[in-house]
Amino acid sequence: MSTQELIDSLTADSLKTDIPVMDVGDTINVHTRIVEGDKERIQVYQGVLISRKGRGINEMITVRRIVDNQGVERTWPINSPMIAKFEVVRRGDARRAKLYFLRDRVGKSRRLRDRRRGLKHVADQPKVG
Repeated sequence: MSTQELIDSLTADSLKTDIPVMDVGDTINVHTRIVEGDKERIQVYQGVLISRKGRGINEMITVRRIVDNQGVERTWPINSPMIAKFEVVRRGDARRAKLYFLRDRVGKSRRLRDRRRGLKHVADQPKVG
């Protein structure tokens, strides 16, 4: 067994199985657990998925949203225990793997086309796992 296969087998139990199919360009809701003192609450962060990188336990996503005409990006590990769940709100049509060019866009050119290639509803999409 190679070193990489050994690492993958050790981290396999930490991988999440309820992750929906998310592609770059999709608008997603990230439900994040926020711990304040002894209380815990869920905060929703909605934005465009502009980047996915890594694989397995190291997979990361970057989500960008606009707050008061200012772009805000957050990066999360997909398998983090601080993330309660992901929801896909809207499918976007992207031809690139990384959408960093959206950082320079303003106004209507910031929007991505909706992907309507035979998809009836986002809720009907299968889960990865």
